[in-house]
Amino acid sequence: MKDFDLIVLGGGSAGYAAASTASSLGLRVAVVEGGEQVGGLCILRGCMPSKALIESANRYLTLRRAEEFGLSAGSIGFSIQEIHARKARHVAEFAKYRAKQLESGRFEFLRGWAGFVDPHTISVRSADGSVRQWTSETFLLATGSRVKKIAVPGLAECGYLDSDAVLSQARMPQSVIVLGGGATAVEFAHYYAALGASVTMIQRSEQLLKELDGDLAQALEAAFRKRNIRVYCSTDLVRVEAAEGGFKRVVFTQKGATQSVEAEEIVYTLGREPQMDGLNIEKAGLQTTRGCLAVGTTQQTAVAHIFAAGDVAGPHEIVHIAIQQGELAARNAARLIKGACIGEAPRCLEEIDYRLQLFVIFSEPEIAVTGISECELQELGVPYRVATYPFDDHGKSMLMGETEGLVKLLASEESGEILGASVVGPHASELIHEIVVAMRFRATVRQLMEIPHYHPTLSEIWTYPAEELAGGM
Repeated sequence: MKDFDLIVLGGGSAGYAAASTASSLGLRVAVVEGGEQVGGLCILRGCMPSKALIESANRYLTLRRAEEFGLSAGSIGFSIQEIHARKARHVAEFAKYRAKQLESGRFEFLRGWAGFVDPHTISVRSADGSVRQWTSETFLLATGSRVKKIAVPGLAECGYLDSDAVLSQARMPQSVIVLGGGATAVEFAHYYAALGASVTMIQRSEQLLKELDGDLAQALEAAFRKRNIRVYCSTDLVRVEAAEGGFKRVVFTQKGATQSVEAEEIVYTLGREPQMDGLNIEKAGLQTTRGCLAVGTTQQTAVAHIFAAGDVAGPHEIVHIAIQQGELAARNAARLIKGACIGEAPRCLEEIDYRLQLFVIFSEPEIAVTGISECELQELGVPYRVATYPFDDHGKSMLMGETEGLVKLLASEESGEILGASVVGPHASELIHEIVVAMRFRATVRQLMEIPHYHPTLSEIWTYPAEELAGGM
């Protein structure tokens, strides 16, 4: 008999979700975590600290607009030290709670760094240097990700802030250059600009947020430019060099022309990559694809009893998806162990479903999408209809003074079923969930149109594109 039924490597969101699920199914479970702090990327260096900082920036941005609403806020300012202290208190509370969950006794919690010895055995090295081997019927790898280093001449010599450093450095530069145009880049650009810094963004792709439809990216870029955030797309980085007065200069090309910008600080947001150092995945027979562990729709790797979830597996580096993957992997591991799949694997295993894929960016304006995009529908050749409605023609958003952006609905041309939706605008992170629920039950645009919506609310904006689409069907 093996020591455990399931060993989970990593105590973050995916790992804890898997361990909790497996334990509830009666499996003998262990979680191995070697990080100095417990909690995972979301709690320690991702969602929670970044959103804490952004919330402070949002409140400050609102104060700066007081006169627009006939209000006087008096002399306003901020303490970057207090902003970070508030963030640190919240992170400590979240991490403490996660540690309590991991140490609850429902499963073994092993502190140390794990590496495979063979497909059914790992060695765990503790902080005191001692090493012990453990065996298991199944494994789940949920070791997260780290900042991806892309070589840019002169960048290391001049110095920069990566996403981890931004979240830990209680200092506000007067100007920043953000390298990158993904979700992290957009959120940090908003954060610095809201607190008064001069911000320049340099993106390699043709638009910010290259995964989104072009009209959504254009709406965001237009809003950013109104806030004096400079955006350069379709660029190639040439070098980084020191400039006068302790500033840093980024040299790049755009449409064949060489340009340069200067700022006090450079913020590096060119992506993350799976964290697999020391795992010795080759000894377990595991394979990678595009830098991630290769997994199928059952979250199984090339070795059937070894699963992976979260950032280490992809394809979407999003917490709620990591949790979904971890829970599904645990249920599938239980099926394997209990012999439910003998002679018919993998047909009896659950498969992940990304139909409701949800993605949110906490910028200003916020961005949220769910389902399939218009670009993807065009690539697949799926007949569809699309309708949009702008916030600058919507009563509640006009009263709120939040008129940037639009909502967008995509529906099947044949059935009217909602296939996808997007929001660039106020409270997008909340508005999108109405469409997620509708899509969960495969609602049509006519059914969405017929749902009563209170007036005046932001939510009723969905009824306008729904009515347009339903009227043509």
